[in-house]
Amino acid sequence: MRNKEEWKRFSDEELMDEELDQDFAGEEYEDDEDSGGEDDGGDFDEEEYDDEIFEEESDRREYEDEEDLEEEEYEDFDGEEYEDDEDFDGEEYEDDEDFDGEEYEDDEDFDEEEFEDDEDFDEEEYEDVQDSDGEADTHEDSEGDEEFEAGINAAMSGIARDGDREGRSSNPARPAKSARPKPLTYVPMDDDELLIPEKKSRGKHKGLKITGAAALMLLVSAGCAYAGVSYYYSDKFFEGTTINGYDCSGKTPYEVEQMIAKNVENYSIQVSSRNLEPQVIEGSLIDYKYAPDGEVMKLLKDQKPYKWIRGYFEEKSYTIAENVTYSKELLQNQVLQLNCAQKENQVAPENAYVSFIDTHFEIVPETEGSELNVKQAYQILDEAVSGKQETIDFSGNSDAYVAAAVTSEDPGLKATLDACNNFTKASITYTFGEETVTLDGTTIKDWLQFDEKGQFVQDDASFQQHIAEYVAQLAAQYDTVGTSREFYTTSGRTVYVYGSAYGWQIDQKAEAAQLTQDIQSGAQTTRDPVYAMTANSRGYNDLGNTYIEVDLSNQHMYYYQDGGIIFDSDIVSGNMSYSDRQTPEGIYTLYYKKSPDVLRGEKKPDGTYEYETEVEYWMPFNGGIGFHDASWQPYFGGDRYLTGGSHGCINMPPYNAAILYEIIQYGVPIVCFY
Repeated sequence: MRNKEEWKRFSDEELMDEELDQDFAGEEYEDDEDSGGEDDGGDFDEEEYDDEIFEEESDRREYEDEEDLEEEEYEDFDGEEYEDDEDFDGEEYEDDEDFDGEEYEDDEDFDEEEFEDDEDFDEEEYEDVQDSDGEADTHEDSEGDEEFEAGINAAMSGIARDGDREGRSSNPARPAKSARPKPLTYVPMDDDELLIPEKKSRGKHKGLKITGAAALMLLVSAGCAYAGVSYYYSDKFFEGTTINGYDCSGKTPYEVEQMIAKNVENYSIQVSSRNLEPQVIEGSLIDYKYAPDGEVMKLLKDQKPYKWIRGYFEEKSYTIAENVTYSKELLQNQVLQLNCAQKENQVAPENAYVSFIDTHFEIVPETEGSELNVKQAYQILDEAVSGKQETIDFSGNSDAYVAAAVTSEDPGLKATLDACNNFTKASITYTFGEETVTLDGTTIKDWLQFDEKGQFVQDDASFQQHIAEYVAQLAAQYDTVGTSREFYTTSGRTVYVYGSAYGWQIDQKAEAAQLTQDIQSGAQTTRDPVYAMTANSRGYNDLGNTYIEVDLSNQHMYYYQDGGIIFDSDIVSGNMSYSDRQTPEGIYTLYYKKSPDVLRGEKKPDGTYEYETEVEYWMPFNGGIGFHDASWQPYFGGDRYLTGGSHGCINMPPYNAAILYEIIQYGVPIVCFY
């Protein structure tokens, strides 16, 4: 067989011959043109062309025939030999392509039309040669190499003639190049190169074909079986599939739903309550049943049927919501029929309260009771049934029962406890001179209200009343305003003087408020009461050692300071001839002092005053009565006051009035007596 190097050598030599004969071909082609295509010239050229082209095509067909023979043989052989033959054909074909390419590139005079004619020739002849090769292959044992070669040569000659005639008829207007075939150089070939490969035994390949066919059939059968099982599981669950604990292997969604429905039909719930035995409500009593919602079918749709084999090696477990329905109206009726809902089985709760135990107050916790809150109990039970619970205990849910209005954690109750304990902690000690009075929890707790159980009952009005009474008792015992005092005069007499504007007087309203605050805060304090008026001292004689003594009988006054007289003067008091002008007895203190001032009497209907008197020094102590200078009095002391006295004031000589104006102090008691 010709290799690549031989084909290349053949191509190079052929190209050289083409160049040498190029001129001759051109001349011959021109002669043919001029002769108008006479028969003699045409016959000569065609015959010569046939002989020469045969040699060329003989070589080319030889290669192609060998290639075709090998291809047919390789179809019967195994894949390994076929691949070797493909490698061979590829190499040879590449060499042939190189040969044709170089020839056509170098031969610029050889036109494309000739090449196309040659290609047409090759394709038709190639088909004929293939048929011939096939026959030769089937009778290879009986025919010799010579007959095969002769057949090829004859076919090639016919093909060449037909190709030439077709080329000339289809392309009448050819380029100005010679149509005469170029001389071809024959390259000798050895006999062994023309040998047709010896046909190998087909027994081995036939066995392989049978084995392959059997394997293919087995594979197809297995595929069909697998597809059949996949189809089987298209509406069933794989092996090893569980849904909500149910074994669903090989079951359809409908069958699974029937299993769930059967289990749901057996539903019941046990209801427990305070101090009573549990009761059971059967699902049938409330029309409890399963209502498919497509969840099972959705799981099946998510399953890939072709993956059925995985079910034998791994388990799948799913949990879905079991959609159930029941009658809420029937459930309400069942709640009303429960023993815990019956009135005779219910005990009302009791509120927590504050009670005084031993020496202090504390909270007594509430009692829960067993009075059922039917509305809340139904809601709790409804939620349990919806959640498929099998037990429910109302005792563990305080909302199921009526709760106490006041619990031990109630902020108001805790505030009350703090206040009550403050009552017991409070200790207020009052001072009255050398005397003291103490109020503490032992007394205060008695002011609080309790019911028959000892539960504290908050009653602010009652508590305030107790405080007011206690303050009033203090005032009655220790107030000196409005009382008569035994008084020793400078003249040596003992008189009793009533004091309505001097002494100790508790402001009861203000003191009650202060005492309430002290008790509530648990104060422990020592203090004086809140006073509306105070005196100079405590004791039997609260006048003390500093006071002004006005002896209306003797018409003389004395100013004592720390027990000693620092000033005295004769006076003229109110005119005794008129009852409304007499100077009243009593104990007073100085209001204020002013210098100068105008003293006026009562205002008359015409807008004028009964009198208007200008004074230099004015010191009032009892309404419109006070000390002042009186320059119009002819004398002071004696009996002047009996008929020539004042309108009630204490008249003084101007000189003495000026002295008193300078030394008198606020709060100094002024004792007037007859």
